[in-house]
Amino acid sequence: MDIIAVDHPADAQIRSWHAVVTSALSHDQPEEPLPTLGQTKSFLTNTPLTSRRLLWVAAETGGTIVGVACLRLPADRGSRRPCEIEIRVHPAHRRRGAGSRLLRAAAEAVRADGGGAVVTQAVAGTPAIEFLEARGFHCVLVMTGLLLRIDQIDGDWLAGLVGAGPPGYRVVRWTGTVPAELADTFARAKTAMSELPVGNRAFEPGAWDADRVREMAEVVAKRGDDLYTVAAVCGTPPDEQIAGFTEVVVPGAAPARAAQYDTAVVPEHRGKRLGILVKAEMLQWLRAERPDIREIETDNADDNSHMLAVNEELGFRRQREYREYQADVADLP
Repeated sequence: MDIIAVDHPADAQIRSWHAVVTSALSHDQPEEPLPTLGQTKSFLTNTPLTSRRLLWVAAETGGTIVGVACLRLPADRGSRRPCEIEIRVHPAHRRRGAGSRLLRAAAEAVRADGGGAVVTQAVAGTPAIEFLEARGFHCVLVMTGLLLRIDQIDGDWLAGLVGAGPPGYRVVRWTGTVPAELADTFARAKTAMSELPVGNRAFEPGAWDADRVREMAEVVAKRGDDLYTVAAVCGTPPDEQIAGFTEVVVPGAAPARAAQYDTAVVPEHRGKRLGILVKAEMLQWLRAERPDIREIETDNADDNSHMLAVNEELGFRRQREYREYQADVADLP
């Protein structure tokens, strides 16, 4: 078996990568919708935000690709942020060393880059848990995956939530890139995410600025996806401030299931149900504008009890448990 670095994946390699990923997901999470070939191609060919990406495939004699690995390194060498790794092995070719060899290649790349911690995510009850725990990883965060069925929302009830928003705030919304006049205050609100519970992780999310906010929106657009944002704003121009916000991304190739991205309320504005307000406004907007959306998925850290309660009040239901694992690269094979 050969471990091959992939710099610029050709169409044949993209199709093989897609076949491995979809086979692994079908086996381990049969209830989940699978990524399209277009989504896989976008993932492999678009430049990620604030990171560098390395790719490998595990190929048997004859060239059949049986496993794949993606490593994200921080854009800035020497950063304290951890590297992120994702490994998938075709179910018919597991327990033959492909996963271990892919992990070894990634660990060597992290060490060569001067990195320290490595993180990855796995779904509870899948073979990935045993694989990671046997190779130096330990669980640092437990997250609950939730799903909301759009057709199960009562429109009148939703309108009532929006109408009950606290005085002194107005709701604004946009698609794609944040309006220029709100870019700086939006970046400050995004940074509020760093104050949310992070379990036992040995790192914290980085700060946001206006440029990073714009770059994130550009990355989503390059994938062919649609980014929707709703924010609660207080004050008047030019001193208006975003007090809370929520984001949803609708995949262009598979819009039936949208993905919740960030939601946060700035510390001094908490306790006023702004989280409920912006998320309810988002649901109203998507129900009216995007009838092709059937579901919205999200996940919450189990120690973020407040946001779990908000999502469950809105009708999100628990589907699965995710676990985030971390290892020191020195402890990896």
